[in-house]
This record gives sequence, structure tokens and C-alpha cells, in this order.
Amino acid sequence: MSEAEMTDPEPAGQADYLSVVTTTTDNIRVLTLSGEIDHHTGDTFRRALDASGTPCPHVVVDMRQVTFMDSSGINILIAAHRALSEAGGWLRLAAAGEAVTRTLSIVGVDAVIDCRATLPQALAH
Repeated sequence: MSEAEMTDPEPAGQADYLSVVTTTTDNIRVLTLSGEIDHHTGDTFRRALDASGTPCPHVVVDMRQVTFMDSSGINILIAAHRALSEAGGWLRLAAAGEAVTRTLSIVGVDAVIDCRATLPQALAH
């Protein structure tokens, strides 16, 4: 069974936006992102990743529709990875596009956070 919740995107007409749709599949929280992750949209992303109070949280971030990510996004991912790991859970990234994959690779995030080529691979136990 799946539940969905949508975080409001940034105001229409603004170049920098991020929308987040949250669903749950097999006790894994899936965040489907669309747009850009940068200092303008970082708070939206940070709030969506917050799993405080959830025992052994498992989170997959579907990055198929992320068109850009800067160091703000990298820092948010690393902090979320650390928090989820400390809570006995994990964070996986799924289906990042070429530009985002390159950013993750250049800074070495792909060596710290589990990155999978597809969403089904990220959801596999």
C-alpha cells in the first residue's frame, strides 16, 4: 500500500524550484524530486528528508527529474545520510541524471551514499 504527500513547489515563474512527492513502498519512504536543488530550494529538500522520530528509517531519493544540484544539495545529502545511519536506517539515491551523477562523482558522494541506476534497484532489499 502506498501513501502520497506533495510538498508545494516554489512559486510559479521562479527559475529555481523543487517539488517533492513523498510515497511509502514496503516501509521505504520514497522522495520523488523534480527541479533544482540549490541554496534556494535546500530547505524544501531538507524538510522532506527529515525522518526524525522514525525507528530504522529507510529513504530512497528518486532523482530522475533533478536537473541541477549544487553544494547545498551535497551537504543536505551527507547530513541526511549521517542522521539516517545513526538512527539505524539508510539513504539511497536512485536514477540520477548525467549532470547530477557527475556532481556526485566529482565530490565523492557516490562512494559514501548508495547510488543505484534505477528506482527498482534502490528499492530492492
